[in-house]
Amino acid sequence: MKFYIASSFQNKDNVQSLKHILSANGHLSTYDWTMNGRAQTVEQLVRIGTLEKQAIADCDFFILYLPGGKGSHVELGLALAFGKKIYLYSKEEILPDEAASFYYVDGVEHVFGDIEKLVSAVPGLEETT
Repeated sequence: MKFYIASSFQNKDNVQSLKHILSANGHLSTYDWTMNGRAQTVEQLVRIGTLEKQAIADCDFFILYLPGGKGSHVELGLALAFGKKIYLYSKEEILPDEAASFYYVDGVEHVFGDIEKLVSAVPGLEETT
């Protein structure tokens, strides 16, 4: 299955680690935004935005790894609009006053705790960490 992981730059190392686990289990990343630096020009924003939008359209499942920034929340909206299977992951449970309403719409599965809980929630994955 193909996947996309959205998050903030502060989670870059964690996203790369999760990508490795998913890939080791035969899944394919549709786009690895962690290879980018922060965009500095409009042209870079256009290129990255276009690639990320297509990657979300192409994925079978989408992971929002919290905390996320504004871009990852736009990506969540795209994943919802495209009807993707969505996993919302956070080490700690999200309090309602810190949550976006879209965290609670149909199709969003919440996973809180260690990364192993996320790994076990995704069909076809085995714990390899």
